[in-house]
Parts: sequence; structure tokens; C-alpha cells
Amino acid sequence: MLEPKKLKHRKHHRRRGAFYGKATRGAQLAFGSIGLKAQGGGELTARQIEAARRALTHKAQRGGKIWIRVFPHTPVTRKAAEVPMGAGKGSVEYYALAVKPGTMLFEMDGLSEEIAREALRLAAHKLPFRTKIVVRLRS
Repeated sequence: MLEPKKLKHRKHHRRRGAFYGKATRGAQLAFGSIGLKAQGGGELTARQIEAARRALTHKAQRGGKIWIRVFPHTPVTRKAAEVPMGAGKGSVEYYALAVKPGTMLFEMDGLSEEIAREALRLAAHKLPFRTKIVVRLRS
């Protein structure tokens, strides 16, 4: 699973207000010819990214190239069950990122369009918000 190698601070605020507005950076296809774009905002965890990646590679059957355009930098903490208030912040449970609507999540190239579309459709089922498949215009 994806996780930062090193952090300046072990525990962060989660930036839950960062889901709103449209993505301006990372919103266009940059590497591949077909991609999966977020339609809604929300928090995407490392486990969800890994599940979608596995669905993509399984359908692609070691063909083509896949780019993951997002990375979970933010540590998310949890306190144990039935712990009283106070006594500090909980320990880090997983890593996540805030996704704005319009963010490009995955890109693919080197596959036929119908196989790539099916792979991205399967990956989209693993994600917690609506997505759409975007294709680069041929010229």
C-alpha cells in the first residue's frame, strides 16, 4: 500500500474542507490516452487506491502502462474504543488524501480502448465517489 517514506510531522490535520471547489491542478490527462477522473470530492485512502490499482492490473493482464496520479500524504489517526476524552490525539491508523471534483486519479495507455474502459470501470467501483472515464482526443 502507498504510504509516505518520511513525514515532517507524524500527525496532521486532515483538511476536510479541501473537498470543495473544482480541481485546477492534476485535472487533465498528462501521461496516458485514457483516464479516470473524480466527479465528486471526498477522502481517498491508501487501501482504496490499492484496491483500484489491483482491479486495473488484473483486467489489463500485464499489458499497457498504468499511472496513479494521486498519493495519500495525510496520516489519519484513531483513538481506541471506549477511551475517555482528553489524553491526546490517537495513533496513526492509515494514510489518505483529500480529492477535489475534477482530479485525475488513474491513467492508462498501451491497451485497446474497450479493455481500458472496462478496467477503469472496475476500478471505479472500488472508489468512494462518482467518477468518469476521460479519453484523449485523437488528431
